Amino acid sequence: MDKPTTVTAAVLVIGDEILSGRTKDRNLGYIAEYLTKIGVDVKEARVVPDIEEEIVAAINALRPRYDYVVTTGGIGPTHDDITADAVARAFGVPIGEDPRVIAAMLQRYATGDLTPARRRMARIPATAELIENPVSIAPGFRIGNVYVMAGVPAVMQAMLDFAVKSMKTGAAMRVETIEAGGVPEGRYGDPLGAIAAANPDVSIGSYPSYKDGRFNNQIVVRGKDERAVAAAKAAVEAMLAEFSRDAAAR
Repeated sequence: MDKPTTVTAAVLVIGDEILSGRTKDRNLGYIAEYLTKIGVDVKEARVVPDIEEEIVAAINALRPRYDYVVTTGGIGPTHDDITADAVARAFGVPIGEDPRVIAAMLQRYATGDLTPARRRMARIPATAELIENPVSIAPGFRIGNVYVMAGVPAVMQAMLDFAVKSMKTGAAMRVETIEAGGVPEGRYGDPLGAIAAANPDVSIGSYPSYKDGRFNNQIVVRGKDERAVAAAKAAVEAMLAEFSRDAAAR
């Protein structure tokens, strides 16, 4: 049987406000969930400050490793919005006002209202394709395998709907969640490790939570092969059933 196709991505979150804690990032989880559903696996995420050298270094580290790099933040109208310049530098291309963006802005703003700050959002690296922004007009852009989008969640989400149209996709991830109830991780850790070793085509994780004064654990099986996921799920369920029988016999 052919191995399921895998398409990979990294997410680069840009902004001092994220690192300082002033702004709570809402984009990474949204992007990861969105891409996973369409068959693009997010394999890495980074957060970098509004420093051009840091942005350039991150882009050039990520783009050879993954099929796509998705960035959020730093394409607004203020002095610290330097992502477009950093991306241009990373690709070694010039940057300037894009007449396509100016034309789009003039559909919303009078010529006199097109301030230098607003025009700053029209600066696009040469050769880049625009990513439509139906919310606030100023677009994102794609150059090579790097997709550059806004940091404002509502705007980013609208851009992502448009951006993914040009992405190739692989096999979608299949996810099965098994409730382990009150069985502590310390009891099933070793047999779960054995199940994981016996099922190398899937990823198996254990995720505890604490609520109402007690722990509750979930075991999650993830993979692209439906039969492999089903087999691993069955093994986990059999393991938990054995623990239940042992508990009942005491």
